[in-house]
Amino acid sequence: MSSVAIVGAGPGLGAAVARRFGREGFAVALLARDAERLGALAGELAREGVRARGFAADVRDPLALAGALARAAEELGTVEVLQYSPVPQRDFMLPVLETTHADLTGPVEFSVYGPVAAVQQVLPGMRELGRGTILLVNGGTAVIPHPDRAGTSIAFAAESAYGHLLHDRLAGEGIHVGQLIIPGAIVAGHPRKDPAVLADALWGMHRDRHGFRHYADDLDG
Repeated sequence: MSSVAIVGAGPGLGAAVARRFGREGFAVALLARDAERLGALAGELAREGVRARGFAADVRDPLALAGALARAAEELGTVEVLQYSPVPQRDFMLPVLETTHADLTGPVEFSVYGPVAAVQQVLPGMRELGRGTILLVNGGTAVIPHPDRAGTSIAFAAESAYGHLLHDRLAGEGIHVGQLIIPGAIVAGHPRKDPAVLADALWGMHRDRHGFRHYADDLDG
């Protein structure tokens, strides 16, 4: 059995993606910092028939993140799908003229070092399977930088570049890399940004394997 690993799993999008992929027969590895919340979510999913387990790790600690993904593969099966979708911290979003080099440490650890560590950990398993999908989830500042959110604007741009490079390099190996841009907030009941709707979009990206960048909604919406 192979698994989907959701980095940044929570009760909104992460839970919805777990349910969507779980319905397709995937085991689900839930990764986030809070072990207690992960355990509660895994228990909730188990009651719905989804095989899920939590693995606590901070995405700003590359070794811990890689270790959690390694345990996930050992316990649930090779990671066939990696979703990287943690929610950025508010202190990453300072105005550009107030942003120092030190203020960029956190965003870069979060949106560059984290994805690179995660991909490097799961890539050998995907290559052994002969297939795989890497899904990056970002906000609108990945496409249009915002002067009052300098940290995420800069770090998301770097994450986007990394993802695009992976998309081009890995396509010939049967490994698809895609990015979903979600402008603004995820909103329950929204026709395009409800968690279940977004989970369907991410499943479609995995299934259809077409193109790198996809949009959940209009950028000015």
